[in-house]
Amino acid sequence: FNIPPLKEGKTDFNGNDLQICFENVRFSYEKDEVLHGISFSVPQGSLTALVGESGSGKSTLAKLLVHFYDVTDGRITLGGQDLREMSLASLNEQISFVAQEQFLFNTSLLENIRLGRPGATDEEVLAAAQRAQCGEFLERLEKGIYTMAGDGGKGLSGGERQRIALARAILKDAPIVVLDEATAFLDPENEEKMNAAIAEVIRGKTVIVIAHRLQSIMSADNIIVLEDGWVAESGTHEQLLARGGIYANLWAEQSRAGIWRL
Repeated sequence: FNIPPLKEGKTDFNGNDLQICFENVRFSYEKDEVLHGISFSVPQGSLTALVGESGSGKSTLAKLLVHFYDVTDGRITLGGQDLREMSLASLNEQISFVAQEQFLFNTSLLENIRLGRPGATDEEVLAAAQRAQCGEFLERLEKGIYTMAGDGGKGLSGGERQRIALARAILKDAPIVVLDEATAFLDPENEEKMNAAIAEVIRGKTVIVIAHRLQSIMSADNIIVLEDGWVAESGTHEQLLARGGIYANLWAEQSRAGIWRL
């Protein structure tokens, strides 16, 4: 209750394009600064990945971009327009945010997906569900897409809830997509379906993806490596491996872990 309200403007989005710029961004939870002057840009139509150990600041950057919080210092711009100048509704039209933990309301799966675009028809919702690879588990349910989700989506597995969230994003069709650990609930049986759903979400979009599984972001146009709230490295997968720094060490550790067997 001591935190001031978000700084919300009244103007619509009027940026020049969809380039995202973090300019010397600092952020503090209470008195503890967790981001220390972060600067990087995400060109329109590109895919940028944020990687780093837990607590490095990846998810905080994503939440600042969708304006869950105000920056403590610096600014974030979209097409040159400061996020704080536009209304939250206008910003929300530009960005689809798929978080690691997706909350489903205790209504039908169809209505949960329709949250992405409330005016969508049943046919458009069904098409989005198919593109998000929901068909396989919907067929197992007696009432299909009309099944109630249960409190918080307890009627579905983590991976199934994640695909419902991806269907929301497909239906919304915003030009910018932020995926915060969208493969967190990935299991070997669903890996192919989840990857296909994500490919549908990001096609033709400006994308920021946060991932622990480095194999999933090897083709990113730019990889930002965060450490303790700082940008430690940036570059393509090949450039960062050649540099032999933090990213190369993370890659080596994950490669070794990939051959573990019980």
